[in-house]
Formats: sequence, structure tokens, C-alpha cells
Amino acid sequence: MVNKPKPVLMIILFASLLTGCATNEAMKNVQTSIVQTPAMTPYVIRPGDELDIKFFYNPELNETVTVRPDGKISLQLVDEKHAAGLTPAKLDKLLSEEYARELKMPVLTVIVRSFSAQRIYVGGEVNRQGLINLPHGMTILQAVFEAGGLKDTARPEETIVIRKGPDNRPLPVRLDLSAAFYGKGNGADFLLQPTDIVYVPKSPIARANQFVNQYIERLLLFRGVSFGFTYQINENR
Repeated sequence: MVNKPKPVLMIILFASLLTGCATNEAMKNVQTSIVQTPAMTPYVIRPGDELDIKFFYNPELNETVTVRPDGKISLQLVDEKHAAGLTPAKLDKLLSEEYARELKMPVLTVIVRSFSAQRIYVGGEVNRQGLINLPHGMTILQAVFEAGGLKDTARPEETIVIRKGPDNRPLPVRLDLSAAFYGKGNGADFLLQPTDIVYVPKSPIARANQFVNQYIERLLLFRGVSFGFTYQINENR
């Protein structure tokens, strides 16, 4: 009897090496655009927000308006203006310039009276993927628990938060949630912002198991077949 390496073991080892290399390369690419502690950005007006437009010298023009689904508001004298995507300060400046064409001294302020429902998406290796409501001051740990907690296959130390950066470009932020569970690292008090996407990746072992299941058992039609192989060599005496 001569023991030879079992093919399935060789395949699994090869798959693990491939997935490990791919993961390392992907993380290197992500690292190039990561910021560890992004500054909190000013609030941006969204559809559904209710705004108070108040004039200091012309109170007859005071209005309370709701931002429509198309992002616009309707006002006296200046008709429709796009408000979604602007900060209250920028909308204040825009309206002041518009009203300056009609009034001698337009002094106004924009106040966000009520906010539309703000949500984030939590996906990956959590028990309940999907959109969740974002109350003020929610941390990433709270969001993960709201999504049912982590699966056994999760790799929390490689958690990614994708948020809108300058010019609405996606900005990935890597956080170590394994350290955050103990109040350490850069994820314990990381505050989430509206439209953030939280992604918890699979562990290397889970990815290898998935590879074997999808590309060996299913693709090669070995479903339900045992991968145990034995070899017997007859020796000539």
C-alpha cells in the first residue's frame, strides 16, 4: 500500500491559496482610498425634509415647505428651486441671491424643521441584511446589533463602511470591529451617517468552503458524492 495525497485536499488547499491572494490584493486596493477617522460632514437636505424659510424684514414671505421627491421646493416670487443635496447654509445663500432680484434687502434663514427618515444599509455576514433606520448618534456596533449581530463566518476586523465622499464618490473606511467589541481600535465610537453602507466580509475559511461548494461540488456535479478516495497498488513480487 502506498498513500497518495487525496485530490480533494489538494483542491481545497489550492482554493484557499487563491482566495487568500485575491483577498489580500483586494484589501490593498481598498487601503489606497481609506481614511481612518473621517470628519463629520454638515447635514445635507433630503427629499421629505420640512424647511422653514424665514425673512427678517419681510415676514409676509415666511414659509414652511417640504422638499419634494424630485428634490425641489416651491416658493413665492422665485418659483421652484432645487434644495436636495445642499446644506442649509448653501440653500440660504442661493435663496438670498434669488430674492435679491425682487427685494432690496433680503435677509433670510433656512431652518430644517423636521427630518425625513434616514437609513443605512448593513450587509455581508450579519444575520439580517437590509436597510435599518438611523437615529442620531448611532455607532457602527449598534447598527450591527440592530442587523441581528455577526454570523460565525464573519471577519469583523475587516469591516468596511462605504460613504459618499467629495463629488459623491464612494469612500471606503476600514474598521476593526473585533477590537471595537472590547472598546479598542478605531470602530468603537465610529458614528454612521445617512446612506452609509456597512459591509462585514466573510472569513477566509468561510470563503474557502463557499468556493468548494460552488465551484467543485456544484460546477463539477459532485453534489452528494463523498470525496473520499483510496488507492491500492498491486506490487509485483
